[in-house]
Amino acid sequence: MAKRTIVKLPGDGIGKVVMEEAIRVLDASGFDAEYIHGDIGWDFWCNEGNPLPDRTIELLKKNRIALFGAITSKPKDKAAAELSPSLQGKGFIYYSPIVSMRQLFDLDICMRPCKTFKGNPLNFIRRGKNGTVDEPVIDTMIFRQNTEGLYGGVEWTNPPDQVYDALMTHPKFRENFAWCPREDLAVSTRIFTRKYTTRIIKAAFEYARQRGFKRVTVCEKPNVIRETSGMMLKIAQEMSRENYPDISVQDVNIDAMMMWLTKNPEIYNVIVSGNMFGDIVSDGFAGLTGGLGFACSANIGPELAVFEPTHGSAPKYAGYDIPIVNPIAMIMSACMMLDYIGEQPRADKIRKAIAEVVAENKVLAYDMMKLSGSPDVILQGAASTHQMADAIIERL
Repeated sequence: MAKRTIVKLPGDGIGKVVMEEAIRVLDASGFDAEYIHGDIGWDFWCNEGNPLPDRTIELLKKNRIALFGAITSKPKDKAAAELSPSLQGKGFIYYSPIVSMRQLFDLDICMRPCKTFKGNPLNFIRRGKNGTVDEPVIDTMIFRQNTEGLYGGVEWTNPPDQVYDALMTHPKFRENFAWCPREDLAVSTRIFTRKYTTRIIKAAFEYARQRGFKRVTVCEKPNVIRETSGMMLKIAQEMSRENYPDISVQDVNIDAMMMWLTKNPEIYNVIVSGNMFGDIVSDGFAGLTGGLGFACSANIGPELAVFEPTHGSAPKYAGYDIPIVNPIAMIMSACMMLDYIGEQPRADKIRKAIAEVVAENKVLAYDMMKLSGSPDVILQGAASTHQMADAIIERL
């Protein structure tokens, strides 16, 4: 098999740290690839006015597979303040590079697995009968629509005439918001399209069929957000009837889901949501299976796929003499990349090595020991980032 070319996007903070450990594990598994560095992140915003430079976009267009670490994002005013003085006042506006990447390359299907590793001290437990302790086995894949919804970026403060006039045509806006001076008004849209809503729902059904699951849960809010959430639920119900009669559709509101996931999380195997609610419910489920140190994801489009942990850049941790962050989320994101390119046996081998390290409970990252993230956790017995990767490599 020809050597793969992977675009490596370390980004900011701990993204650079965990990226190198994931590549060490990939190398140890025998995966043969060439990694090409791509510039992305906060430094390029500050110095160039663009956190996703055109040269990186061209790399992605050419190679079509990327591993992504993490980036730093800040609110509009703080981002503008940190821009290089030579670029101030020239109309540069900060946009999250990962959101820009998703929209530019139609990375509309986001998959976020949340799965229990036996022996993980961070696993969710609940009380059973007669004071017993029960640890449910969670195996959930969350399909998050990645390019639309509240994260679509269509929003205004002090909306222009055309937008304001259009809003005034809606009776609910006239009744409830006409009193507000326009300069005090901020509007964000929640846009769903049939094309991309259908794509994410179909991906969820295909996964359910592949794994033998008999139900897909739509996690939205159609009783209140009737047009957008309603569209997603209706498409799912129609798809079940017409194409997947062996798979039923369950409708659970996002607020109710956040309660149910701490009562019986093991019954939810496949969840599909819009952008914001998918973000929320995936973080909720990640908290039951180890937190962000174990939370991996895939962003998949028609021609490009990007694989990333869901944690942030945590820049203060990147400055420690001995890195302490848990690299498992990044390593598992690399496993999702292997699955995508037809290397599932190799991915399973790495996941098995991770499972063995976690189950043995001898090498524990600071989060697994429930310690606060500070340099002295190494003195308290926590494994460094490098040591955790070493333990996984030893199992390989």
